[in-house]
Amino acid sequence: MRQHLHIRNLLPGEQEQLQNALKSNSAFTLRRAQYLLASEQGLKPLQIATTYGGSQQNVRNVIKAFNAEGLEALTPKSRRPKSVKPLLEGQNLQRLEHLLHQSPRLWGKNTSLWTQHLIAQVAFEEGLTPEVVSHETIRQALRRLGANWKRAKDWITSPDPQYELKKSGASALLP
Repeated sequence: MRQHLHIRNLLPGEQEQLQNALKSNSAFTLRRAQYLLASEQGLKPLQIATTYGGSQQNVRNVIKAFNAEGLEALTPKSRRPKSVKPLLEGQNLQRLEHLLHQSPRLWGKNTSLWTQHLIAQVAFEEGLTPEVVSHETIRQALRRLGANWKRAKDWITSPDPQYELKKSGASALLP
């Protein structure tokens, strides 16, 4: 039978620091201290989540963090990504540029105009990205290529051979 997750045995002074954390102004620290003290009393993660709010998985995460880090688990960590390396760079960026000079119809798409969503799909299908990326990722890649993504505009033109002349206002000069 599977054992329920509980915190490790507390070291000298940790019990007092957890009790002091209950007086913290930080809701993050307070909630985590509540979870840990309830776990020390023998409550299961589901009971703790029901009593103090939150999810059962969050309680498990807090207990695992405490068992690994100790009291450091009471302070919030940075939420920034560990890496900000762009997904499309180097040779894949050059392949993307080459791809954009082709028609989407070559990849079985029923349009002749690229959209950022369509670029993301084809880039994934061609193995340039590990997943279908967001339009923002595509926009940044295009920016690194020196391209400026703008919406396509429809221009009205006339089949009349004298259209440009008439448009410029020189129609009064016509016979």
